[in-house]
Amino acid sequence: MINNILEFNKKFVEEKGYEKYITNKYPNKKVAILTCMDTRLLELLPAALGLKNGDAKIIKNAGGVVAHPFGSVVQSLMVAILDLQVEDVMVIGHTDCGAQSMDAQKMLGKLKERGISEEDINLLHYCGVDFDTWLGGFDCVENSVKNTLTILTHHPLIPKDVTIRGFIMDSITGELTSVECD
Repeated sequence: MINNILEFNKKFVEEKGYEKYITNKYPNKKVAILTCMDTRLLELLPAALGLKNGDAKIIKNAGGVVAHPFGSVVQSLMVAILDLQVEDVMVIGHTDCGAQSMDAQKMLGKLKERGISEEDINLLHYCGVDFDTWLGGFDCVENSVKNTLTILTHHPLIPKDVTIRGFIMDSITGELTSVECD
């Protein structure tokens, strides 16, 4: 599959397909969006929000969550806010999220099936990796969005003039439902 993608890319560049996407690094709408990596959102999310290339900084991970207050998601948001003129942050979970059904013990079993040794897993556990938290999902999308909102709105390094709001997107229709932080 990667070779097919590389072949397409070569043709894309040769035919100057990139020209209609040229923009700069500053988001036109001054918004950053934290959302899930779900394939259904690839085109649905920008279409449902009326976004085009250059409008927003979009940060994606499994579940659209902040797993650690000083991890890569918050680092990306800090860069967006402090260097790239972002004024608003949207946290967007979605219905039927795959991260909702993640089970850490099943994931560990799959790692072992793929050749990761028990010794390596035990070493990481000994070094402080909490696999239940790291590989576990969440029970409720709304609560997951609320948890991420709580981390971001109370984060000591995120300026208070940044608007942070949460939503759940219907993964079929694209409809947004607002989620309020407790």
